[in-house]
Amino acid sequence: SPPEEVEDASEPTKRDRSHLENTLKLNEEKPADDVSGVLQRLRKIYHSSIKPLEHSYRYNELRQHEITDGEITSKPMVLFLGPWSVGKSSMINYLLGLDNTPYQLYTGAEPTTSEFTVIMHGPKLKTIEGIVMAADSARSFSPLEKFGQNFLEKLIGIEVPHKLLERVTFVDTPGIIENRKQQERGYPFNDVCQWFIDRADLIFVVFDPTKLDVGLELEMLFRQLKGRESQIRIILNKADSLATQELMRVYGALFWSLAPLINVTEPPRVYVSSFWPHDYNPETHRDLFLKEEISLLEDLNQVIENRMENKIAFIRQHAIRVRIHALLVDRYLQTYKDKMTFFSDGELVFRDIVEDPDRFYIFKSILAKTNVSKFDLPNREAYKDFFGINPITSFKLLSQQCSYMGGCFLEKIEKAITRELPDLLGSIGLGKKPNVLSCDVTGCGETPKNRYRKP
Repeated sequence: SPPEEVEDASEPTKRDRSHLENTLKLNEEKPADDVSGVLQRLRKIYHSSIKPLEHSYRYNELRQHEITDGEITSKPMVLFLGPWSVGKSSMINYLLGLDNTPYQLYTGAEPTTSEFTVIMHGPKLKTIEGIVMAADSARSFSPLEKFGQNFLEKLIGIEVPHKLLERVTFVDTPGIIENRKQQERGYPFNDVCQWFIDRADLIFVVFDPTKLDVGLELEMLFRQLKGRESQIRIILNKADSLATQELMRVYGALFWSLAPLINVTEPPRVYVSSFWPHDYNPETHRDLFLKEEISLLEDLNQVIENRMENKIAFIRQHAIRVRIHALLVDRYLQTYKDKMTFFSDGELVFRDIVEDPDRFYIFKSILAKTNVSKFDLPNREAYKDFFGINPITSFKLLSQQCSYMGGCFLEKIEKAITRELPDLLGSIGLGKKPNVLSCDVTGCGETPKNRYRKP
C-alpha cells in the first residue's frame, strides 16, 4: 500500500555491514577451533590437581571465588558499562544485526535497561529468568545467587541463534544513574558489577559525547576497574552527532575526567564512532569512524581467538593463589603447634599468632619459597577474619595431605602450575590436536632448541 512506501522513503539509510561480517569472520563455514579436547583436559587438571587443595584449606572462604565447571567451559564475556542512554543496547543490537527483528533489545532516550541482560547463543529465541539461570550449575552464573532474590529478578538471559554468540557472550548492564543511592536499586549494584568485571574478557565503557558528566557512581565504577586496565576499552559513541571541532573538545574533556580515575602509564584505548545501523551523518569523518569501528571489531575478534589461552592462564593464576593460601595456612598451623605446650591455652596462643604474624615470620617464610611473589600474598587482615570462622585446629598440615595412591596435594598443584598448564598452553599455540600431546610437541619443560642455529 502507498502509505508504507512513503514511510520507507523517510527511513534513514542503513550502513553496509560487510566489514562486520568480514572482521568477525561470520561467514566462514569452517568450524571454529575444536576446543572441547583442551577444555576437558583443563577440567581434569582443575579437579584432580587444584580443587583438592582448594577444598582442604577452604580457599573460597578467603576469596569468595569458587570456580565452577560452567566457568571453565564458558565463552569469553564482553561487558557493556556506562551511564544510561549512551547507546549500550543499540550497540549490541548493531553488532548482532538485531534491529527490527523480534530479538532486538529495547532502546530509547529514557533509562530503558533496568536489568543485567546476558545475551547468549541458543537454537531459538528464548528468554530465561535470572532465577533459572542461577539454578543451572552448568551455566557460569550460579554464583550470582549470593546477591539475593531481589537481584535475580533483575537478571535476565536472552538466547539468540546468532553465529557471533557461538563464540562470545554479551552482558548489557543498567545505565549508571548519577546521584542515585545503591539502596534504591534494592540489591548491591556495585558488588554485582564487580562480579561481572572480574570475569569479563573485554569491558566496553560507553559514553555519549553530548553528556559527559563523571559523577559519583561512575567514579566508584572506575575504582572497581582498577587492575583490569588491559581489558577496558572506552567508547565515545554517537560521534557523528557532533561537528569535528566539538568532537575534539569532548575527546579532551573525556580524558580530563578519566585521568584521576585510571592512572596507569598506558592510557586505555578510546574508540570514536557511532555504533548503530544508520548511516553516518553527512559532513562528518566517515572514514575515521569506519576505521575506528573496524579496530574495535578486531579487538573483539582477538579476544575470541585467544579464548583458550586466557582460560588456561586464568586457571593457572587461580592455582597460584590457592597454593600460596595453602602454604600460609600450613605455616600458621606449624607455628601454632610449635608454640603449644601441655599447659598453654590454645586460643590465646593462636590469637597471639594471628594478631602479629610478622613476629613469627609467617609471611616472610612463604616469600622465601620458590615461585612466590610478594604481590600475590593476601592481606594479613584477611586471615584474622578467615581464622575467626575457621579454627586453626580444623586444618591438617600439608605434609599430612598425601595418600599412597593419590600422591601429595602440594606436589600435584605445583606440577599443574609448572608443567601441566604450560604444556596445555603450548599444545594450543602449536595448533596440534591436544589429545596427541607428546614430549616432542611441548618439550615437557626441557631446554628449548636454539632456532637460530643451523641444523
